[in-house]
Amino acid sequence: MAAKKTSSRKKSGSRKYGKASGKTVASAMRRKKSGTLRSGKGGKGGKVKSRKQAIAIGLSEARKKGAKVPRKKSA
Repeated sequence: MAAKKTSSRKKSGSRKYGKASGKTVASAMRRKKSGTLRSGKGGKGGKVKSRKQAIAIGLSEARKKGAKVPRKKSA
């Protein structure tokens, strides 16, 4: 019988990202697809073309709403 493979990640029971943050990111991805997602304050910037940028905007919006999202890594 083969041994069970265990994951290397700890199962502490807490999620890194909350459900609300996932919904906000999904909303941002839909807006990117429809062409209405814009970068910059107040939507004054240009159209978002990058998938990564859309995710970043979604996470930023989730943070503003108070959803459970890890802090930004400072460079």
